[in-house]
Amino acid sequence: MTVLDIALLTYSTKPRGSVVHTLALAEALAAAGQNVTVWTLGRGGDSGFFRPVDPAVRQLVVAFPDGPPEETVGERVLRSIATMREAFAPVAAEYDIVHAQDCISANAVASDAVRCVRTVHHIDHFTTPELAACHERAITTPYAHVCVSASVARELADGWGTKAEVIPNGVAYERFATTDPAARARWKYRLGAYVLTVGGIEPRKGSLDLLDAHALLRDQRPDTSLVIAGGETLFDYRDYRAQWEARTAQLGLEPIVLGPVPDDELPALVAAADAFAFPSVKEGFGLAAMEALAAGVPLVVRDLPVLREVFGPAARYAATPDALAAELGHALTEDDPTRRSAGRELAARHTWSAAATSHLAFYRSLG
Repeated sequence: MTVLDIALLTYSTKPRGSVVHTLALAEALAAAGQNVTVWTLGRGGDSGFFRPVDPAVRQLVVAFPDGPPEETVGERVLRSIATMREAFAPVAAEYDIVHAQDCISANAVASDAVRCVRTVHHIDHFTTPELAACHERAITTPYAHVCVSASVARELADGWGTKAEVIPNGVAYERFATTDPAARARWKYRLGAYVLTVGGIEPRKGSLDLLDAHALLRDQRPDTSLVIAGGETLFDYRDYRAQWEARTAQLGLEPIVLGPVPDDELPALVAAADAFAFPSVKEGFGLAAMEALAAGVPLVVRDLPVLREVFGPAARYAATPDALAAELGHALTEDDPTRRSAGRELAARHTWSAAATSHLAFYRSLG
């Protein structure tokens, strides 16, 4: 069968969900014998990704220097699009497949001259005009679409009349299921008992609700800390972070904010957690939560249709801070081997090799 030259495009080198997805998919496609190049913007002087990438995958990092201090998010988005477009346009015709993983890269490459596939990981609702326009064009301009869950595909169909191929994420199962006991012990020594969330402090992650839940849980489990990892983002969440810090002080809480965690240390951090909280108000799949299941960690998620679809009986569900606190309490105090086993089995079924096979079949169906 013909080998394809595939360009996968993402907007950052940092460990955000769509970037993690892009790299894992690129490596799986390369392992399947395809010629794969990942394009990205190197923000702030970055010359490579947050983790080593299989040398079978070619990497092209387009320099994206910091803008002036007064640059707005909207201005930064437009500059990102223009920078990627300028670098990619001269070589776009070299690829059989051009596949954008976010709205910035889709805006940079989708045009009358370039047929672009777009993965819609989740659907956002932006108030910044430039971002709202970027989001809209990134849905309407590409000629083919992939979604990582049927729920997001339905949103796309209902809102835009666009049909998408549903290809779920994979998960690096062995990486989270077989962590080093000494590494887990180091996290335990440092953090004690803890509820973990990964994704930083931002509106989409439900960070304020998690604070309120932690305050309620504190009366029941005063020895259990709330630990927040991750948080690399293009967007400006300073106002939300200020609200979060004010609420923290008001509640008398002392959550542990780790920020971005080195990639080789993340699996042990996840595996050492006593429970994993995932109160996002909008998601497309929930890759970080699936990694927690691979590690055998009890999982509590926001009660959203997409998360019901993805996690089924492997997770506990909560729609409010009160319910989140209650379900985390159950997760911390009740041994549930049936749910844990279901979680591990679910995570093990989501392989990146299967995702790559489905992507290749979809690419070839496009003609």
